[in-house]
Amino acid sequence: MTGRELLAAGDEQYGFDPDSVDIADEDVLRRLEPAVREWWVEQFGEYVPANGGFFTPPQREAIPLIDDGTNSLVCAPTGSGKTLASFTAILNDLFRRERDGDGLDNEVYCLYVSPLKSLANDIARNLEAPLDGIAERLADRGHDTDLRQAIRHGDTGDYERQRMLEETPHILNTTPETLAILLNSPKFREKLRSVEYVVVDEIHSLAANKRGTHLSVSLERLERLCERSPTRVGCSATVEPLDAMAEFLVGTVPDGDGGREPREYELVDTRFVREFDLRLECPTDDLIATPRGVVRERFHDRLHELVQSHENTLVFTNTRSGAERVLATLRDRYDAYDESNSGCHHGSMSKETREDVEEKLKSGDVDVVTSSTSLELGIDMPHLDLVVQVGSPKSVASLLQRVGRAGHQLGETVEGRVVALDRDELVECAVMLDQAERGFVDRVFVPENAHDVAAQHVYGMAINAVRREADVLETLRSAYPYRNYGDDDWERLMQYLTAGYAGMEDRSVYAKIWRDTNDPPSGEHHYEEFPVGEPLVGKRGRLARVIYMTNLGTIPDSFTCDVLLRGTDDWVGQLDEDYLDTLDAGDVFQLGGATYEYRYRRGSKVYVDHSADRPTVPSWYSERLPLSYDLGRKVLAFQRDLLERLDDGGTAAARRWLRRFPLDENSVRAITRMYDEQRRYAGADSVSTPTRLVVEAERDREEYQRRYYVHSNYGRQFNDGLSRLVAYRCAQRATANVNVAVADNGFTVTMPLNRKVDVAGVIRDLDPDAVTAELRAALDGTDLLKRYFRINATRSLMILKRYKGHEKSAAQQQVSSEMLLSFAQGLDEFAVMEETYRELTEDKLNVAGIREVLRGVQAGDVEVVQRDVESPSPRAFGLATLLASDVVLADDESAVLQEFHSRVHDALDDDVDAEPLTEADSDD
Repeated sequence: MTGRELLAAGDEQYGFDPDSVDIADEDVLRRLEPAVREWWVEQFGEYVPANGGFFTPPQREAIPLIDDGTNSLVCAPTGSGKTLASFTAILNDLFRRERDGDGLDNEVYCLYVSPLKSLANDIARNLEAPLDGIAERLADRGHDTDLRQAIRHGDTGDYERQRMLEETPHILNTTPETLAILLNSPKFREKLRSVEYVVVDEIHSLAANKRGTHLSVSLERLERLCERSPTRVGCSATVEPLDAMAEFLVGTVPDGDGGREPREYELVDTRFVREFDLRLECPTDDLIATPRGVVRERFHDRLHELVQSHENTLVFTNTRSGAERVLATLRDRYDAYDESNSGCHHGSMSKETREDVEEKLKSGDVDVVTSSTSLELGIDMPHLDLVVQVGSPKSVASLLQRVGRAGHQLGETVEGRVVALDRDELVECAVMLDQAERGFVDRVFVPENAHDVAAQHVYGMAINAVRREADVLETLRSAYPYRNYGDDDWERLMQYLTAGYAGMEDRSVYAKIWRDTNDPPSGEHHYEEFPVGEPLVGKRGRLARVIYMTNLGTIPDSFTCDVLLRGTDDWVGQLDEDYLDTLDAGDVFQLGGATYEYRYRRGSKVYVDHSADRPTVPSWYSERLPLSYDLGRKVLAFQRDLLERLDDGGTAAARRWLRRFPLDENSVRAITRMYDEQRRYAGADSVSTPTRLVVEAERDREEYQRRYYVHSNYGRQFNDGLSRLVAYRCAQRATANVNVAVADNGFTVTMPLNRKVDVAGVIRDLDPDAVTAELRAALDGTDLLKRYFRINATRSLMILKRYKGHEKSAAQQQVSSEMLLSFAQGLDEFAVMEETYRELTEDKLNVAGIREVLRGVQAGDVEVVQRDVESPSPRAFGLATLLASDVVLADDESAVLQEFHSRVHDALDDDVDAEPLTEADSDD
């Protein structure tokens, strides 16, 4: 039956009017084998009214491209069928070849790479239906088929691995780490020579980190192993920039002029094909005056109401403890919830618990599930019809990814509710939802020229065979993250891998490879397949393959540190290493109900003093995603526009403007009140905008401190970097200890009251071309540098996690790395040290964003203003407390916030809360 005949039969067989079907579907249907076509129409005929055909927009565009062997990036919202689009053309091709020829060989034809084991498992389950259904239809026609799929990742047992050599899956589902292992497996790598298709799922979540960097080089190694260039297919949620993501997928080739250009590809851009019903809600129009208990009570009542009015609800919080607290409160407060119909899901839970919750979500046998980030990717949830986000997800991309879990079929409206319980996040969320409706998406930044990942792959290539050095370098440069990997970078890497520095082997850091020119035939080291004099590389050491296979990967180990009181060595608790990244000497934090000042760390032990000061680093700090730099700039533009409305027409005009945003009335009035108070208390120029960066200076005589609140709303990574530069210079000028606390919307600098520094002047004086060098100096001696040196030394195989049956824990790795650090710092441009600084400055501290803003300051496009205040302004309340923004857990900040607020009101000498709603305040 042809596509046209299927359409004609649609009215009777599938319940739709064929005249209403987009004729574009006929071309897609015609490409499919009869058995594939029949299975598809039987399964998805019900989609016709919503899609205008049998296929969703990403399927309609992607299937013909993949069928033609075109590299393709398929970018579409969750639930729009992009993964099935990728597999349909591949399954169609493999079924056709098995039917028409002598069957498929005992080799891999399609490689599916997923960032998550659970996603690979879910895809395997989802492929069972088309594989079985199509095979049944072929059997009815007298064709027996055996198209096999299997999963291979870290949890795959030895028996299953051995069985795959004997009965090889034609479709192999795997992860980036396992692919790297397979490329160095002497037997299984031969099974990969036949690969013709590579599908990379959720590519946006890989591109931004070193797992993606590792995968990109693996794909280039696969490219050179395969008998023909595989067709690459990437599946991505809403992401920017699309071209960069596509180039990351397909890699590069020489352009003939000494540069590089991407391989050919096509974009399937259907990012906005789904209807979104998004709205920001706030339990009150005054998040300061309303008691915290009342805010929480209203929040949970509203959440209960939303859950009860929907089939399945997924609630995202910004911390794991927050997810647990929301679920516990629902169960304690309302009789409607128990273990049978509600659950929690996050990375600290057992695998069995997570899988049980996932199965209930898939089957719809659960009313509500709370989570932090662990359900952003992965399983299909066909019954999920509402997502509630508590607090800011920190980027538009993350918001769309989370909310897109609901309405998991095209044609269903994606319903999402964002609940803000903190004033700073209220502003973030308002801007985020508005930008989501406008089609704005934050950019993904790809790490570039990472020496540690390069070290792993060069070692892996040398282990497989003696190679031309030029071929190894070309393989590396073909991967998008290394397209600009220069000759100096390569020499630096070679110097490390060949142990070319004096003293390395004395510290048990041995050469990984040898590097030499090919001897003549009479020489001891002659390789006849290469010309005499050809530069070659090869492996060093008899255990090279074992070392490589048991130590590769990019996900760092972490550990828990014991916290001890200085002087007594009394044990007071434990801290995760991730949290320690946030601490500098002098920072104050809470642990076990008490407050401590961080002093220093030695290996896996942390030494502290008792402190009566308020915490400067919140307990959730290391868990929360940072505000994206791009969204931070949008918040600054929002502040500029809102101030213009307030200046032109007062609060009524501001509220009318805000009602055009997807906000409830409480949010509208709360935002208006905050900025009106700010403007009247400290002036309109006390608010940062795209052309103004504001510093507030406060003298606290009671605590004998001078505090500076820097309103740099560019995200926590930017502020972490800029604050280190500012603190470094302030400490030099004030000759005193300077403490820093960092948030997404700015940072604070604190010093003794008898010291004074022009912080605005410090920012103005920063040279954008020198900030990388200054950041490196500011990082020297910090625990952050020590930790990341350990991570990069382990990734670079300078420190081995596993060797001769012994495993070195993360704490032991840290001890080893601290013994090596001073040696590494004393070497000239040592690759592992250089990568540590590069990762910190570029990937963690956003030096590019800092440089961009400082260039604006230098050019006069951004004015840096310092304002003296008696008490923090309303926009500085969050910076002055910091702990208040753990929106689910925080209530101990309420009294402090109310005190700040009362000071502002005393200064204003009126009560803006009493302002009535007038006729002029109505919608236009």
